Amino acid sequence: MSETIFSTHPLHPEVTAQLQTLGSLLIASEPSPAAILQQSAGASIIVVRAPIAPEIFAREKGLRAAIRHGAGLDMIPLDAATNAGVLVANVPGVNAITVAEHCIWSSLALLRRYPEVSADLRADGWATARAHSDHGRELSGRTIAIVGMGNVGNALFRIAHGGFSMKVLAVTSRPESLPDGAQAASLDEALANSDVVVLACPLNGNTRGMIGAEQLALMRPGAILVNVSRGPVVQQQELIKALQAGSIGGAVLDVFDQQPLPSDHPYLAMRNVILTPHMAGITEESMLRMGQGVVWETTRILAGKQPRNFCNPSVWNAYLSRFG
Repeated sequence: MSETIFSTHPLHPEVTAQLQTLGSLLIASEPSPAAILQQSAGASIIVVRAPIAPEIFAREKGLRAAIRHGAGLDMIPLDAATNAGVLVANVPGVNAITVAEHCIWSSLALLRRYPEVSADLRADGWATARAHSDHGRELSGRTIAIVGMGNVGNALFRIAHGGFSMKVLAVTSRPESLPDGAQAASLDEALANSDVVVLACPLNGNTRGMIGAEQLALMRPGAILVNVSRGPVVQQQELIKALQAGSIGGAVLDVFDQQPLPSDHPYLAMRNVILTPHMAGITEESMLRMGQGVVWETTRILAGKQPRNFCNPSVWNAYLSRFG
């Protein structure tokens, strides 16, 4: 009997074609909780690009695996999957350069006051827009703090240090593994001494709400905060206050407490903020790489092999008792 592969989102065309050779591929009609819950019925493999409800794992007795189309596992209730004997895998690192590039171009844009320039050029004309250039700043030679030195943090280090001659302060639990040229620092030290602060850490009990009023007060008046981690790493109301008061230079935000961002959100009216809809890791190239990782893991699982990037290996014996 053909296996059913369910994806919460459309995939790269090449990946779609490859998965269709492995089973019957079903794409959610929309990436909403209700659609995912209903339409994932009967799935053998779930490709995860949106949050998955815990009840899916209890309901689907034939579910083999949930494979994250990316690295972060916060969209998968790991305990529920483990309790149900369902394998969890991800594809870490394949979009690290994509996210790192996003951090650089958005930081450059904010330092050069692109939001104001673009808006004023359209609304008020050439001279008004051009006046912002007198207050633009260069990225080269400045200090960047990278909070979280995983795949994204290391890719960002290479661009910032090697390409822009930036001093890099790294906040990490593994300072012994830092590349040459990166300087270990505490979070407070990094916040107080950097022109650009990039949050590239996972969301967990230690990082949730990590950036609040006290931490924002440590930042330099012109410094910018870049969040490509997860929205709840930052205390949103405190960041709004700091941006409205002008106590920091601005923010680049790709992730939010609530996604999609509500249409009346205060961020949308701020000229010192660059907003993107959780797309830092998405390009045509990264979609192909992530999808190829999913195909690889799907192929292994359907062949009875352990995933290469196995996130809950404690379930393997229980899994074998169901599918071995």
